[in-house]
Amino acid sequence: MSLLKHPTRTMSRSVHLFLADGSRGGVVRAEVGNWIGKVLSAPRPRLVELFSRKECAGTGIYVLWGPDPERAGRALGYIGEADDVAARLRYHLGSGDKDFFERAAVIVSSDDSLTKAHARYLEAQLIRATIDAGSVRLTNSRAPDFQRLPESDLADMDNFVDQLRIVLPILGFDLFQVSAPTRPRAEEGRGQLVFAMSASGAMARAIESDAGFVVLAGSTARRGSTGTFPEGYRVMREGLVSDGRLTGAEAAGFYRFAADVVFSSPSAAAAIVAGRSASGPFEWKLETNGTPYRDWKSAQLA
Repeated sequence: MSLLKHPTRTMSRSVHLFLADGSRGGVVRAEVGNWIGKVLSAPRPRLVELFSRKECAGTGIYVLWGPDPERAGRALGYIGEADDVAARLRYHLGSGDKDFFERAAVIVSSDDSLTKAHARYLEAQLIRATIDAGSVRLTNSRAPDFQRLPESDLADMDNFVDQLRIVLPILGFDLFQVSAPTRPRAEEGRGQLVFAMSASGAMARAIESDAGFVVLAGSTARRGSTGTFPEGYRVMREGLVSDGRLTGAEAAGFYRFAADVVFSSPSAAAAIVAGRSASGPFEWKLETNGTPYRDWKSAQLA
């Protein structure tokens, strides 16, 4: 039974967060009602406090998280399992073999019921789900395929991963955010509104999705930039070029979006397309009738 073939069911959940020292900058514990698991996280300077908690000395999974030096604005991670998670994390700190990470999350069971086999299965499922999502680069050298569990245990562990898909992003470990959302299939019968904009010869099309504002593959963006192009967007564009999502010969004067790209806002998407500061709500317009995104959005909220 593979979690990847069975999407997380939609249901209400109550997530309980405990701030050990009263702030988000220390150890944070997250639990979900009627779930045997718990997740504890801490920034690297506070790991000693994390290690001191007795639950971290048991069998579990851990996630190491930090900025990706090869892709601006994106994350680098490592997913592992151990019989004594605190001891394994101490090893990583001492050896420097995972020096990139700034934060760590420890995943254990509240009743000490996780076995080595359970942990290996959970590790394999989290690695595979992260690779499939494509937003976070992992330093893991392999993606194990561990399935050697009784059928009932497989069902329990798949439910365990369902909960982790909810809890880990809340704690800032968003392993499962897709790099480009899947567009609705025609047979689902759902229309998809498309927004368009042009800027000095660049032509782009985009959609709004749960993941963010998405510029569609095949769109173009100005290669040059003006003095009003913010440095943050310049770095973002360099990251898109370096990972191959923006391509194009320099002589052409334009980049081409080789894949759908998710942006945090219409203005961020517009700035990359135009090569300058841009007001996305004004510049993106409905492809069907030219209504500015701002006016369309206002109508949706009325």
